[in-house]
Amino acid sequence: MTMGKKGGSRQIKRLAAPSFWPIHVKEFKWTIRPCPGPHRRTRSIPLSTVLREILNYAKTAREAKMVISKGGVKIDGETGREEKYPVGPMDVLEIPDAKSTFRMIPFPAKGLSLLKITKDEGGFKLCRIDGKVTLSGGRIQLNLSDGGNIVLKPEAASTGDSYKTRDTIQLGIPNQKILGHIKFAEGKYGLVVAGRNIGRHGKIVSIEKAATAKDATVTIQDRQGQTFRTVAEYVYAVGDDEPIIKLPEG
Repeated sequence: MTMGKKGGSRQIKRLAAPSFWPIHVKEFKWTIRPCPGPHRRTRSIPLSTVLREILNYAKTAREAKMVISKGGVKIDGETGREEKYPVGPMDVLEIPDAKSTFRMIPFPAKGLSLLKITKDEGGFKLCRIDGKVTLSGGRIQLNLSDGGNIVLKPEAASTGDSYKTRDTIQLGIPNQKILGHIKFAEGKYGLVVAGRNIGRHGKIVSIEKAATAKDATVTIQDRQGQTFRTVAEYVYAVGDDEPIIKLPEG
C-alpha cells in the first residue's frame, strides 16, 4: 500500500511564482516557497532569494543559507534564522557586516524590492492597522499589517478610539514602541502597495466610501500633478504632508 504524501511542497514552480520575484523563470524549474509568516506569498520574497538575486550577497541557495544561519541578517531588528522567511512591505533588513540597511518597498511597474536607507531610518517601520479588538479590562489590541499586534496599556486605552482601521503607526524596532500615528485621511501622503498602480505615491485627494469597506476607493495626486484612482485596501498612509520614509522616484 502506497502512503500518500504529507504536508505541502517546499518548492514552487518558477512559472507560478509572483511576477515581481527577481528570478529567471526559464533558468530552472523550481524555486523556494516562502514559509508561513507575517506576509502572504503574493506580497513577499523569500529571504534567501533576497540575498541571492537582489543584494548579490550569495551566489547559491546554500551560501545564502549559511549567511542566514550565522546571523548575518537582521529583519526588523531581530536576527533572521529562516532562509524561507517572507520579507514583505515595510520590513527593514539589515546586513551588519556590510553596514547596510534596506526597506522592502513597492517600486512603480516593478513590484516589491529593496531600497537602501540610512541606519537612522532603519530604526523604525510603518505598519497599517488592519483590525482592532477590545480585550478584557478595556484594553485595545491593534492588529497590524505585518502580522504582529500591539496591546494598548489600560491607561492608554482611552486614546484607543483615535486609532482607526487603515491608519498607520510608526513602530520602533526591535522594541515595538509606538513612535507616531498617521491618519488614513484626505490630505495625507499615501503609497500604493499593490495593484496596477503599485509603487506610485502622492497626496490623498479623496476617499470614496462604498457599501462594503473593501470596495472603498482612493484618489491620489502624485508629484507630477497626475491623479489616479485605486482601491483603499492597497494604500498605506506614510506621512502627513510628506512621507516620513524614503520612497522610490516615480
